Amino acid sequence: MAASTSVVAGLPQIRPSRGDRFSASGLHPPPSLSASRLAASASLARPNSLRQSIYASKRWPFDVVHRCSTYQRKNDTWRRRSSVFSRRVTDLRFTQLHNCISCSLSQRKGRLNSQRSIPRAFTDKSAFHLSKLSSNSASHVRVPCATVGPEEPHAASTTWPDGILEKQDLDLLNFESERTELEAFLGSKLPPHPKLYRGQLKNGLRYLILPNKVPLNRFEAHMEVHAGSIDEEDDEQGIAHMIEHVAFLGSKKREKLLGTGARSNAYTDFHHTVFHIHSPTSAKDSGEDLLLSVLDALNEIAFHPKFLSSRVEKERRAILSELQMMNTIEYRVDCQLLQHLHSENKLSQRFPIGLEEQIKKWDADKIRKFHERWYFPANATLYIVGDIDNISKTVSQIEAVFGQTALESETPPAPTPSAFGAMASFLVPKLPVGLSGSSSHDKPSTLEQAKVTKKERHSIRPPVEHNWSLPGNLTDMKAPQIFQHELLQNFSINMFCKIPVSKVQTYGDLRNVLMKRIFLSALHFRINTRYKSSNPPFTSVELDHSDSGREGCTVTTLTVTAEPKNWQSAITVAVQEVRRLKEFGVTKGELTRYMDALLKDSEQLAAMIDNVSSVDNLDFIMESDALGHTVMDQRQGHESLVAVAGTVTLEEVNAVGAKVLEYIADFGKPTAPKPAAIVACVPKKVHIDGVGEAEFRISPSEIIDAMKTGMEQPIEPEPELEVPKELISSSQLQELKVQRKPSFVPLTPLAGILKIHDKETGITQCRLSNGIRINYKISQSESRGGVMRLIVGGGRAVENSDSRGAVIVGVRTLSEGGRVGNFSREQVELFCVNHLINCSLESTEEFISMEFRFTLRDNGMQGAFQLLHMVLEHSVWLEDAFDRARQLYLSYYRSIPKSLERSTAHKLMLAMLNGDERFVEPTPMSLQNLTLETVRDAVMDQFVGDNMEVSIVGDFSEEEIESCILNYLGTVRSARESGREKQFEPVLFRPSTSDLQSQQVFLKDTDERACAYIAGPAPNRWGFTVEGKDLFKSITEISVGSDAQSHPEEESADKDVANNMQRKLRSHRLFFGITMGLLAEIINSRLFTTVRDSLGLTYDVSFELNLFDRLELGWYVISVTSTPAKVHKAVDACKNVLRGLHSNKIAQRELDRAKRTLLMRHEAEIKSNAYWLGLLAHLQASSVSRKDISCIKDLTSLYEAATIEDIYLAYDQLKIDDSSLYSCIGIAGAQAGEEIIASLEEGESQEEYPGVIPMGRGLSTMTRPTT
Repeated sequence: MAASTSVVAGLPQIRPSRGDRFSASGLHPPPSLSASRLAASASLARPNSLRQSIYASKRWPFDVVHRCSTYQRKNDTWRRRSSVFSRRVTDLRFTQLHNCISCSLSQRKGRLNSQRSIPRAFTDKSAFHLSKLSSNSASHVRVPCATVGPEEPHAASTTWPDGILEKQDLDLLNFESERTELEAFLGSKLPPHPKLYRGQLKNGLRYLILPNKVPLNRFEAHMEVHAGSIDEEDDEQGIAHMIEHVAFLGSKKREKLLGTGARSNAYTDFHHTVFHIHSPTSAKDSGEDLLLSVLDALNEIAFHPKFLSSRVEKERRAILSELQMMNTIEYRVDCQLLQHLHSENKLSQRFPIGLEEQIKKWDADKIRKFHERWYFPANATLYIVGDIDNISKTVSQIEAVFGQTALESETPPAPTPSAFGAMASFLVPKLPVGLSGSSSHDKPSTLEQAKVTKKERHSIRPPVEHNWSLPGNLTDMKAPQIFQHELLQNFSINMFCKIPVSKVQTYGDLRNVLMKRIFLSALHFRINTRYKSSNPPFTSVELDHSDSGREGCTVTTLTVTAEPKNWQSAITVAVQEVRRLKEFGVTKGELTRYMDALLKDSEQLAAMIDNVSSVDNLDFIMESDALGHTVMDQRQGHESLVAVAGTVTLEEVNAVGAKVLEYIADFGKPTAPKPAAIVACVPKKVHIDGVGEAEFRISPSEIIDAMKTGMEQPIEPEPELEVPKELISSSQLQELKVQRKPSFVPLTPLAGILKIHDKETGITQCRLSNGIRINYKISQSESRGGVMRLIVGGGRAVENSDSRGAVIVGVRTLSEGGRVGNFSREQVELFCVNHLINCSLESTEEFISMEFRFTLRDNGMQGAFQLLHMVLEHSVWLEDAFDRARQLYLSYYRSIPKSLERSTAHKLMLAMLNGDERFVEPTPMSLQNLTLETVRDAVMDQFVGDNMEVSIVGDFSEEEIESCILNYLGTVRSARESGREKQFEPVLFRPSTSDLQSQQVFLKDTDERACAYIAGPAPNRWGFTVEGKDLFKSITEISVGSDAQSHPEEESADKDVANNMQRKLRSHRLFFGITMGLLAEIINSRLFTTVRDSLGLTYDVSFELNLFDRLELGWYVISVTSTPAKVHKAVDACKNVLRGLHSNKIAQRELDRAKRTLLMRHEAEIKSNAYWLGLLAHLQASSVSRKDISCIKDLTSLYEAATIEDIYLAYDQLKIDDSSLYSCIGIAGAQAGEEIIASLEEGESQEEYPGVIPMGRGLSTMTRPTT
């Protein structure tokens, strides 16, 4: 995939290393507890994905998810999500606030993660992932479908040994007469989803089919082979991953699908390898059913690969490059955490990426032997989810393609129940052939069908033994482990507790999960609001409790991060707060508050049952069955949740929650479970004021002492907080309406039209009397849900030389303070919890924005509008919030030398943009010069009526939305500078032939790595250049009809149609937006084919475009990772590809493929409310005068109309000559010098500020995309 653009968007947006989507904490209600989401996967913050369950474990904990989507961008240094027109809204749904700690490598947060369970002031996504209380950015959240999970043991002996488990003896009801009835109810099974169809072929291959209409006319087919790194012998470490590469990329049948609109990928983790294809149901031109072709490709990939020596060598080079690319300090920290947590088993020794010295040695025969040992039908499961109407036909196709694969005549004894663990069979309940729990749609099995191969799966997956966290003395506990490294900047400590997984199969199981979620949500809120001060003792405190199917256990993790100088007090405070909650429990008000929020969110999920994508359904099924959970659909889940909610008592919530916290709260007591591991990750050196660099010293005994100090601190019960039901009362609103007289006015002074409604798109445009422009769209795609986005033109571009950093720090200050009017931060956050409102703030180079996600239930939309009104009218700017914001950016800047990618990108941006600080991180000197008044004025001066545009999309009525618009936006006071655009200093690229055009960065590190960035000028989305040229005017004058793709045999009428379409594109304002997006896809494809596949110089290379809307400039960036020995050759090869489009002409098939890719993304996301916000952005902005409704209406036809000649018109506007192109190569290794630190310190304050690097056990178990 080329970059991270939204389909609509067509154009990837690139940003400098700081990233401008600064994901800080925000107004987020507790994560959703839909009972149907038992094992939903989660990559936090994928726009438009559904929420995850409280007990759901993220997509394979410690997966080495090696996604193979072609040309997918994996380096976030330049990434910025956007649509063709603008950035898409961050869809942080209510449950997306948690990620399973044991889930994905890149994101450690768990389902029961207290850190993200509740709202916090405003999420600031401005600049970099600097969040004080969170450094995790979003990821995909998966949604439920449903079926009964397997009943057999599902993960590494996840049941307690005899005599270990103490039965809880809680009073379920005050009345003994009702006890028996309640116990019977809680012991009854949760209802299974009836629509999932399961079956098994004679050769043992299991398959699952789920009809699903989202998206229409497309389906997902995933082949999961139950073999991964855990199955490797000592001399095979990494071979499972190698087979994934060779089998996937060596398949000719897969390659044939590339022209159909299908896309494919693969990944490997501890104990399974998945090959998956997303495809249209039929070919666009011929109407041919594509399911057979897709199944045929999967059959070849999994069971009939060709281990050609040439392909093995190609993938060996790619994997070695991937290994170096992955080997960041974050990855190394993850490996340390995993190694110590699972020191007693193979999980600590079998990271899927493998060992370099072994990867270099294997030949094709060695690889083939592993394949023969593990790749057979009985050790695989096929999943098909999508727009499938005829189940019997699909079953016949599966039998036709896979039926004869590896079929043997001998019939082994029938497997016992233990022959298929949930982790082994993953999804299949036992049928008569060794499966059980059949549902109404299970395919009948006969003795004939039981003739499976003699090869069988492991009885338990993963096949490892765990040492559970049991009560004991400190003398029996493993000493805290310390990982010290020069690239670490902050202190972090993880305290683990490991217990068996509790399957969620009964109402009682579900009730337990609900109570834990409530309990931990309270802890998260308390910790992250109590210590808001100018110098808090910690950077973040997170408590995570989550199931990990991949590790075969449930892990509770307390993670504390802090500046090194504060590490002891940070641990003490964290332990103290855990003790407080364990000792006194949640209050009655907290129980009511979080229970209500979770039920509302579950109800919202149930209403969206028909809008769940096929891939979300599929991932959910895989994960749920892996954990042994019963899977329900959303409606069943909500009904089940409501049923158990009424039985929950305050005493039980506190009792269940207290057991989760025992290993910390009762640390050192013989009755408390011993931590499975305590791991501190610390820097080697720290900066001491007035002294300079000094060795950082820490010992295991000091860590224990800090924890004991926390055990001795006095604690008091939590006071109840008064939560406002509304931020603006009815009487206040009436008074405002009388004073401000809100009304709609004509869109333009000369026109008398108050509203413009476009029937085709459903978009309504209007304008308020105070100058605020409004766009809204009524959509039922997300039932009773909505999104809103305020865009304020200006952003960092309006910072002058005396106020560099003022806007970005100002937005963060507003987020840190979180107060409006007379309401405290805590009250505002709890108001959002009660109304299920998510709110975030963001500042970019071009604008400031606020984004809201809300439900229309219980006045949620009115609550969101009230909050926006209060921010615009009654923001409170606090000195301590400003101090924290400035400190965060000081710390972030000082952490740049610790990151090879960020320091390399930083140096390139400064060179290309002539040192313009508005496009990079503000320096310490600039930050020190800022004041609270400076940053407040920099932000609030942009909040001018005519400079503000609000877009809303949701399932509301015209009356409902216009009432909110008039009441809460119309009553915002008229702007004092209405009609005046904010002026800014011009942006200039550095003059040509500069000695800074080719630079290098060196970073001292224990391991070798290399990366590079190549960049140059481009026009903006609308054809304006930094020199002041308007390219669009010149394009409209070029004649059409000369494209080489026209053929003499074409009928004259067809030529006329094609020419008319081309004329429409050439005359359309979005010409460059369309053609640049297609060009990016083509260049990405060529980079992959040449630099990675043919030359073997990299694993990861991508081309991205950053096309501004308001600023009259843009740029392109090629990002490439490599080894120090190959990186210079890789850069030269990238330049040759970039400059070679004229000598190696674009073929029609390349353009067709690019069109299909972008249109496919558009189709996949068009039902998303968040996606529509991106389309609506700048629709009425005076500074983006070329955007109008046709840019949305004509999007599809414009892509289809583009010709090769049009692509070259766009390509010729990229400046790729020697005098315009900039490059910077970064090399890390033991021989590297001190150049990075020296360059950053020139002319700056001598004071150092430790930065924040997000850590977690995640990256170590994920491989990168194969392609």
